[in-house]
Amino acid sequence: MKITTARRISQSFFFIITVWFCAVTAPGIEWWQLRGWPVNWIIQLDPLAGLGALLATHSINSGLIWGLVTIVLTILLGRFFCGWLCPFGTLHQFTGYVANRGKTAARKAENNRYKSAQNLKYIFLIFLLTAAMPDLIIFISGFLKTRPSLFLISVALFAVFLILLALSEIISKPKNILISFLLVSVFIALLSLLPQTSRILSSSLQTGLLDPIPLFYRSVNLFLIPLSDGTFFSLSPGPRFYAGAWLTGTIFLTAVLMNLYIPRFYCRFICPLGALFGLLGRFAIWRVGKSENKCQDCLMCEKDCEGACSPSAKIRTNECVLCMNCLHPCPHDLIGYRTQVSASGEIISPDLTKRRLVASFLSGIIAVPMLRLNGSAVKTQSPQLIRPPGALDEPGFLSRCIKCGQCMKICPTNTIQPAISEAGIEGFLSPVLDFRIGTSGCQLNCIACGHICPTSAIRPLSLDEKTGKNKFAPAGPVKIGTAFVDLGRCLPWAMDKPCIVCQENCPVSPKAISTKESFSLAARPLVIKNSGSHDIEFEEAGFKPGLISTGDYFCKAIDKDDKLRLIIKNSEKIITMSPALPLKPPPPPGSIVEIYIRLQKPFVDPGRCTGCGICEHECPVRSKRAIRITSDNESRNKTAAMII
Repeated sequence: MKITTARRISQSFFFIITVWFCAVTAPGIEWWQLRGWPVNWIIQLDPLAGLGALLATHSINSGLIWGLVTIVLTILLGRFFCGWLCPFGTLHQFTGYVANRGKTAARKAENNRYKSAQNLKYIFLIFLLTAAMPDLIIFISGFLKTRPSLFLISVALFAVFLILLALSEIISKPKNILISFLLVSVFIALLSLLPQTSRILSSSLQTGLLDPIPLFYRSVNLFLIPLSDGTFFSLSPGPRFYAGAWLTGTIFLTAVLMNLYIPRFYCRFICPLGALFGLLGRFAIWRVGKSENKCQDCLMCEKDCEGACSPSAKIRTNECVLCMNCLHPCPHDLIGYRTQVSASGEIISPDLTKRRLVASFLSGIIAVPMLRLNGSAVKTQSPQLIRPPGALDEPGFLSRCIKCGQCMKICPTNTIQPAISEAGIEGFLSPVLDFRIGTSGCQLNCIACGHICPTSAIRPLSLDEKTGKNKFAPAGPVKIGTAFVDLGRCLPWAMDKPCIVCQENCPVSPKAISTKESFSLAARPLVIKNSGSHDIEFEEAGFKPGLISTGDYFCKAIDKDDKLRLIIKNSEKIITMSPALPLKPPPPPGSIVEIYIRLQKPFVDPGRCTGCGICEHECPVRSKRAIRITSDNESRNKTAAMII
């Protein structure tokens, strides 16, 4: 079997299994639905997710330790993940293959020439990782308890980062290294002088925006499956809707369709995970290279090169994705996969200039403070920003969430949605709750989102903890917000229309929504034509038959006994009252009767309300609900507390 055949089998397997894991991430009772499938396994093999979480939180979720396996294998074998495992890379490679089938070998080789813009992915990697670093600096500084130690630690961290970059030829001069070293270290030291109580200098994990594994999961979960569900297959009992699905789809399709112009465009120019593997791959024991420097420059090895790593000349080891497409076309059998260095030489580091390196590093450090100068880190957050139950406090959440969309896919009511503007730029595409979309609010007995989150940005809850039962009774249930009644839109409050939908659907016990009964005049006074103990006929009424016999309408005979009697039946001019309270004696003709409507006006008890949003979802005022959930009183934010 050719090694390229083995590679295609591996790519097909991991692509299919990743899509399968996305498909089975759905609640249900079928064997193929979520029943212990390791649906986060591919995410856990992604070392960028683990490294970002480690830098941002100075800790790591146990599942993400799988990324160490990928790192070790990369050091042994090279960028095998990109060429053999990554499902997004597989899709790019297949698209590029289809697009270039009819082109000549010379045209293919020209498309696969190395381009200096491929260094962009290293800049993206540096930017994303440095944006996640401040909390680690603060943690180590606090551990050492001294300000000078913070400076020394920042210097050490930057030195380690320079070593990790392996130093390109352009910045390898001692003078340039020293200048880069001092500039960044002084800048970090100045930032460290900021008062840490402000939380302006803190980590923000944004790797998930460009990391191909969360991006692929997000695209499949929020775009491809909902688009196809109910047409080619049926995974959900009803259609699934996601805010900003058009944006997710546009990003996904753009990344894929760019392969029609340049093969594996995303992998070559954008992918930060590929950049990380490129830096690690320079240490690879096994590598692609020539056995002898006798190349005839036929360029057959470059016509199908997936990484644009220039195998015909000095091979760029950091760009080689181990597609192995260069091995068999060589007419002289010069290229192989071995432990020896290529006979024609190797380029093992990206061509990063001093300015690019320093600029990307500093921009990553300063980006988070710039975003938080509007006060988002210290003021009460947006009332529309409602996170799933179990979500960490906002800084902690933003330090862990990789925006993979797993929690959105598993939510049985389709309530968890990707944030577009609710969480600002930092929280773009992170999970928020929208109670108007889907089939209901957040169900009291559902804890799925916390148990599927691969980074514990949403921590796993037990049912007892979420509902505040047994040993969690003193702390009470987990609150994600509080319901507020909009008196200007509520039917009983604003329009004298009977409605108790929110109170009826409140799931907590005792109910968090109660009602206060009042009576309001519903019609002009009416003159009696004829009357009995239970029936009254009016001279002029014009009622719609059955309109006032819903159980909410009462009548009162003026100058009789002033008691309200329930109307149980009506025609255009005649009403029938409940026999429980007859009119004795009947009022004479010409007497006046008033019709009243009973209103049960809702009130919310913030001590009992958990913010589940079922009341908002069920409210009959459909555009802007008359009862809405805000993040006030949420458990994860102690400053949002409303009650003592």
